[in-house]
Amino acid sequence: MPSATGSAPGRLPFVVWVLAAGTFLMGTTEFVIAGLLPEMAADLNVSVSHAGLLITAFAVGMIVGGPTTAMATLRLPQRHTLIGALAVFALGHAVAALSASFTIVLTARVVTALATGAFWAVGFVIATTTVGPASATRAVGVMMGGLTLANVIGVPIGSFVGQYTGWRGPFWALALLAALAAAFVGRFIPRTEQRAEVSVRAEVRALKQGRLWLALGAAVLIMGGVLATYTYITPLLTDRAGIPAGAVSLVLIAFGIGALGGTTIGGRLGDHRPMAITITAAAATSLILLALIPASNNPMAAVVLVFGMALAGFTVNPVVTSLAVRFAGDAPTLTSALTTSGYNTGIAAGSLIAGRALDSSLGLTGPPLVGAVFAALTLLPLIALALGGTGHRTRIVVQRTTAAPVRDDASTPAHH
Repeated sequence: MPSATGSAPGRLPFVVWVLAAGTFLMGTTEFVIAGLLPEMAADLNVSVSHAGLLITAFAVGMIVGGPTTAMATLRLPQRHTLIGALAVFALGHAVAALSASFTIVLTARVVTALATGAFWAVGFVIATTTVGPASATRAVGVMMGGLTLANVIGVPIGSFVGQYTGWRGPFWALALLAALAAAFVGRFIPRTEQRAEVSVRAEVRALKQGRLWLALGAAVLIMGGVLATYTYITPLLTDRAGIPAGAVSLVLIAFGIGALGGTTIGGRLGDHRPMAITITAAAATSLILLALIPASNNPMAAVVLVFGMALAGFTVNPVVTSLAVRFAGDAPTLTSALTTSGYNTGIAAGSLIAGRALDSSLGLTGPPLVGAVFAALTLLPLIALALGGTGHRTRIVVQRTTAAPVRDDASTPAHH
């Protein structure tokens, strides 16, 4: 019988699915703003492009928070870090929901992003080290599948509910679900203690590899390309494609299905042909975003291309994440955090530049043009990695942990 960290042959450990549920919740909060942007802008008395800073601010919080909190909690039990991150996440959403100030909401977004960065950084390490190198990309794909499933279910539901309750309704729901998730993680994540052999110095030494930074560069650029467009997808769909505001959530479902499909493809195939998969997907993403510029006048074409953008773009993510953690060897925590920061650097840069393009003479076609350029630039680090080799001899070394003593009356005894 599998334990929380074990599994039957051919199956991923249950802990990976628990972490995927956490990323689902946190992915929802990162992207739900895209479906609520006009309503939030009106309620907080700012322009739509200015309200887009709520997405940029969240990304910036994760850029800083991922590495910082990962290193600050390196010697703490990973279970405690995950529970603490979810508690801060819940509190931040409650504060935002209670405020009528754009500045306070923006600050709350940064704080919740710090918590999200900590959760993802530690979660990726747990997922990859639990399954070992043979299934590392698959485990990352499943965990990131929680993020993309958020786009299929969480974001459209949040957008739909927000049309009737206002944007505060989804924020209250996220606060409640985060509190429940903290209890859930406390119940199912094994009680372990980091040993002293896990050192900050070893983590920093892992950053000296050039191929690691190429993988991180690809993460920055591909996510910047997709999110530059996605951040302002609602005005593109309503004002240019002529899709009713009430139907935008259905298009967001199409985006989410594409993202889930891309993550699944990357997770399943990325262990075998990582560079062929990522180079093809990045090139396809750029071409799709270019096609969206003239085709967005047609509602059906716009929906198909939004789906394709997500399918191609998200195929790259689990592969470059797994490569980065693999390159780090036996010091993966900081690298995992930097990968998350990389994605969010792309989100911050892409959404910020796209906002400027939206306010320029390019108008609604500006964001997809910015996205196409970002996606095309992704090919540079990927091709450099392909030419240099990904280093098949590199391995993921499972971090050794020791089970903490558990009292006989503990509600969740550790399984072995």
